[in-house]
Amino acid sequence: MSDMTMTVSGGSGAEEALRFHVAEGHHPENATLLGFWLYLMSDCLIFACLFATYGVLGHDYAGGPSAAQVLELPTVAINTMLLLFSSITYGFAVLEMQQNRRGPMMAWLIVTGLLGAGFITLELIEFTHLVSIGAGPQRSAFLSSFFTLVGTHGLHVTCGLIWMVVLLVQVGRKGLTAANKRRLMCLSMFWHFLDVVWVGVFSFVYLMGVLP
Repeated sequence: MSDMTMTVSGGSGAEEALRFHVAEGHHPENATLLGFWLYLMSDCLIFACLFATYGVLGHDYAGGPSAAQVLELPTVAINTMLLLFSSITYGFAVLEMQQNRRGPMMAWLIVTGLLGAGFITLELIEFTHLVSIGAGPQRSAFLSSFFTLVGTHGLHVTCGLIWMVVLLVQVGRKGLTAANKRRLMCLSMFWHFLDVVWVGVFSFVYLMGVLP
């Protein structure tokens, strides 16, 4: 306490240093990244449970349509490419961020957001089509587990897109500050994590369900 009192009484320069120290102390970079890694691990557990549920219920059709009858692999393949390319474009955004080039970084982030929006659009079209042909989540255990797993991933992508828009606004107003760079790196981990999860969904749900 005495050290803090002496620092504050030292003048405006010391007060500025103290405010900076306190602000930085509340957001240490390593702690933020560690905390976000812990969050991703908890998300891994959620998706692991959903994958396990689908593994148990994925062939319980209850007299309804099977995966091979209702899932359209070409459309999902296009959707998968959109998400894979969005991870690549986010990588370019991170490279520009590390060079402190705000304009190119924001441009790559916008491209990433557009690819992610395209992914969500195609997923919503798929869900609408399934419901329209009577293959909604209430039709069978297979469809319930399918909608839950794929829908949970889509909800995560939607949250990532909202987060991306917020970061674009913050970077546009305040630039590539240390705090904004830290947030961009956290979103990068989140986005690549969703990409990895979707590869699992595509392989386990669509490929194994549609291909003989």
